[in-house]
Amino acid sequence: MQFDESDEIRALRLELREIIEQTVDEAALHEAHESGTNRCPALYRAMGQAGLVGRAISGVGTGGPLELFTITHELEKAATPYDAIAMVIAAAAVVARTASDDLRDEVMPRLLSGESLVCLGLTEPDAGSDLANVQTRAVRDGNDWIVSGSKVWTTMAHVADWCLLLARTGESYTVFLMPMDRAGIRVEPIWTLSTERSNSLFLDEVRIEERYVLGEVDAGWRTLSVMLSFERGMGNIGFGIPMLRRFVTWARETGIIDEPRVRDVMARTAIDNEVSRLLMQRAVWTAAQGNLGGAEGSIAKVFATEAYQRASQELQAIAGPDGLLGFGAPGAAAAGWIDYDARHSVPQTIQGGTSEINRNTIAERHFGLPKTR
Repeated sequence: MQFDESDEIRALRLELREIIEQTVDEAALHEAHESGTNRCPALYRAMGQAGLVGRAISGVGTGGPLELFTITHELEKAATPYDAIAMVIAAAAVVARTASDDLRDEVMPRLLSGESLVCLGLTEPDAGSDLANVQTRAVRDGNDWIVSGSKVWTTMAHVADWCLLLARTGESYTVFLMPMDRAGIRVEPIWTLSTERSNSLFLDEVRIEERYVLGEVDAGWRTLSVMLSFERGMGNIGFGIPMLRRFVTWARETGIIDEPRVRDVMARTAIDNEVSRLLMQRAVWTAAQGNLGGAEGSIAKVFATEAYQRASQELQAIAGPDGLLGFGAPGAAAAGWIDYDARHSVPQTIQGGTSEINRNTIAERHFGLPKTR
């Protein structure tokens, strides 16, 4: 495995760092955390104008696994509000490969330029990791489809232009790119432990034209597999880096940085961050060789997200009561960031594939154990 960066990848990393520095300031971070909407429009537009959104998508321009990892890792390391961009990248990969020519020509330029946002309408109240249990149904009506049902955890639905929607069609499933301005769509907020806003999405006889079908009717799993193979393990890896950086700054300011127990936790966190990066680079290298069916991404995600969660709790314990205070609270440790990381780390072991599901994948694909179901 060769982890050395090419000059092209190194230039991409430096270009993105410059864009982040120019667009993500304290005001942008405050707006994202105050609203609970984890996006930065200026960052998204600047990345679009520089062609970096397309660089993250295999088969679009010069995009590939190495570019995707470089972009997501830099965005995470800099603690940018980038959930909206991540969803655009995942959805655009599906649109680029499965949409009709007309729909692709309409949608892709808006996604790649930083103009339009997408939410993911997959999970339902009774269908989380088990997507085969979705109950949202699409029924033909002439040349259109009438969709009714509900989705949950549709983050960005309140600001999205499109929804990548999985629905039952007869005894099978179909994926639609649903315009979010249609009659019958209702979005209700869900405020999460991590302070971010997600949503419930209610669909009451929403009319969608045939042109918005992605892939083939009744071939939803095949269509959705594009996104699942594309996203697995590519994110949720770098959050421990800004957490440690902010903690070290606070530890210096308070004078506790020389305490042995504090240095021990910081050292173990730094080691875990490095191991997370190396595991992810192995997954990226494997994907770049054309192997998307292994467990490398699952291994990286389980280790990185659980290490992030474990370290955030240890650092919060060191900070004591002040580590329980959030943004804007007088005396909050690290200006509230320690409390934020402790909260933010919790859903990271759930979203993008739960640790339990990923462990099943590792058991089956890496160790060759029997399937659990």
